[in-house]
Amino acid sequence: MKVGIIGFGRLGKLIARYLKEDADVIVCDLSDVSKEAKELGVQTGTLDEVCQCPIVIPFVPISEFENLMIQIKDKLNPKSLLVDVCSVKELPVNAMLKHLPENIQILATHPMFGPDSARETVFGHKIVLCPVRIEDKLLNDIKRYLNGHGLKVIETTAEEHDRQISHSLVLAHFIGRTLMDTGAERQEIETLGYKRLMKILGVVQNDSWQLFVDMNKYNRFADQARARFIGSLTAIDQKLRLGEE
Repeated sequence: MKVGIIGFGRLGKLIARYLKEDADVIVCDLSDVSKEAKELGVQTGTLDEVCQCPIVIPFVPISEFENLMIQIKDKLNPKSLLVDVCSVKELPVNAMLKHLPENIQILATHPMFGPDSARETVFGHKIVLCPVRIEDKLLNDIKRYLNGHGLKVIETTAEEHDRQISHSLVLAHFIGRTLMDTGAERQEIETLGYKRLMKILGVVQNDSWQLFVDMNKYNRFADQARARFIGSLTAIDQKLRLGEE
């Protein structure tokens, strides 16, 4: 089985490293990644060559996803599977349904791990699947493969994913970015709770600002989640200032 990867950034490299154990992986990127690909043990090719694979996985910023669908819609083989890995789901699902031919199968996913948390293994991590247009047998084969590698599969809708992720991911990154902005750092005298906050900061600081912007901008539930959080912070601060219980 051949798997094509579009975009060879941090997450693309991580997934390629694990997939190469079970598939022939071919990657392409806007920049020359031949050296990194060779070191990882995967092939490089053109965008056209990558799109000829039975399974194609784009690793591009959320803001660039729809433009990529327009670019590759006529390059994909009939019956091939397009798998997205964006941290929001409604936008890529809508883009794939809008632009890809009906003979292209579609599976929306969100690996709930990254280059830092899954550096050693993916075992025990979660992955979200939002089946859009995919044969039952292929979907079951994919779930069996993921389970076999120790991943916990969560099957849901794009809407429910974005609703939940607006709290579990967006707020976590919002808190982490706030800690970065305040200059928070490890202290000689610190509590366990503070150490846990520093772990959030540690994860967030390795992710790009663009990812943070995109996960907020393209998740319709993010504004409300942030507003409620900020409102609660303000209310608690006001109680402290007024000496209320």
